[in-house]
Amino acid sequence: MDIVIITCLILAAIVLLLVELFVIPGISLAGLAAGGCLIYANYYAFVHLGTVGGWITLAVSAVASIGSLIAFMRSKTLDRVALKSEIDSTARDYEQLQVNVGDEGVTTTRLALIGYAEIKGEIVEVKSTAEFLDAKTPIRVCRIVDGIILVERK
Repeated sequence: MDIVIITCLILAAIVLLLVELFVIPGISLAGLAAGGCLIYANYYAFVHLGTVGGWITLAVSAVASIGSLIAFMRSKTLDRVALKSEIDSTARDYEQLQVNVGDEGVTTTRLALIGYAEIKGEIVEVKSTAEFLDAKTPIRVCRIVDGIILVERK
């Protein structure tokens, strides 16, 4: 009966350890419970099975924990649940998509290289190509690069 209790505690510790490492981020109740199960299983073995049984249990629990961790990492389980999508878009507003090269407007804020301007009746974020521009300065769109509207003084 003692061996069944120790085996159940070690198995519970391994499951909780894997949950802690791969499912729940950070230190949580699962990690603390896994540590508690391993410590109690080894303590129980030393008390009820003697020194030799305790050392055997300690070795088995260490090998089982490390072995299950390695086996889980090499399995295809992580590949199936891993996120594989990539973000290849930019955060552009609808208003920014309506602006074309050559459009004219007026700055609404001071352009300390980046600020806001009114172009085609819409307020959009713009970037000055070379100089600081004060508010209410007439501007012209000279380029659009990766969703960034580059303007110059008109």
